[in-house]
Amino acid sequence: MAIQLFVKRAGAGPAVVLLHGLFGAGGNLGSLARALQGAFTVFSVDLPSHGKSDWLSPLSLAAMASAVQQCMDVQGMSAAHFVGHSLGGKVAMQLALQSAKRVQSLVVADIAPVSYTPSHETVFAALESVVALPCASRTEAATRMATHLGEETVIQFLLSSLHRDGQGIYHWRFDLDGLRADYRALLAAPEGGSMYSGPVLFIKGANSDYIAEQHWPAVRALFPSATVKVMPGCGHWLHSQKPQLFNGIVARFLAAQEGRKLGKAFSNQPITE
Repeated sequence: MAIQLFVKRAGAGPAVVLLHGLFGAGGNLGSLARALQGAFTVFSVDLPSHGKSDWLSPLSLAAMASAVQQCMDVQGMSAAHFVGHSLGGKVAMQLALQSAKRVQSLVVADIAPVSYTPSHETVFAALESVVALPCASRTEAATRMATHLGEETVIQFLLSSLHRDGQGIYHWRFDLDGLRADYRALLAAPEGGSMYSGPVLFIKGANSDYIAEQHWPAVRALFPSATVKVMPGCGHWLHSQKPQLFNGIVARFLAAQEGRKLGKAFSNQPITE
């Protein structure tokens, strides 16, 4: 049964699909969407069980990729360029491996096609502390979360998915129970039974360990045409830490695929290879 994914569309030109990370929503890549919409039609998608999209159970990379492909059909896209951060990058890689003709090119931000060990227990504990008892305000929610999480930027990112219903009760927009139940499936490596030979760019935060040297054999095995750019002074949240640099790297890559001039606007931004 098909599920409906929430999509925000902007711009005109070749299609680019943006996919956010775990616990996020399409708006997380809003700066990139604005940078690209002058030359591309940008589709900012809420992944299944996130944002305003329908919830999906059970969750897996393959099921999420299939839902995104169905969304493409609804939007009239036969193929598109993809940009995915973290979980969104894994879903995009999964789609490229299982339906290569639908992916014209791929940008993967700070994630590798490998299995990861669990690392979000404190995040889950913080999220559950907010809904365990009714919260009177976002400030109270932040205070509860701070007992589990020490990074204010992470707390504020998560709070962007908190909303209040008509009765004044705060809820998470994502399916917290479903994400916890299927969390390990989302940590798994993408699988497709084949490789994707199209153009792929991996963007790594220099201070992040999500992409490590030992991951490159898996990258090369699945994505033989892959190249990498390293963003200095950035961790895993590279698109929000240095948005202009990140947007420029993505714009130049997509411009190269389309033979367009979009990348010139970012030509003065330094890149570490």
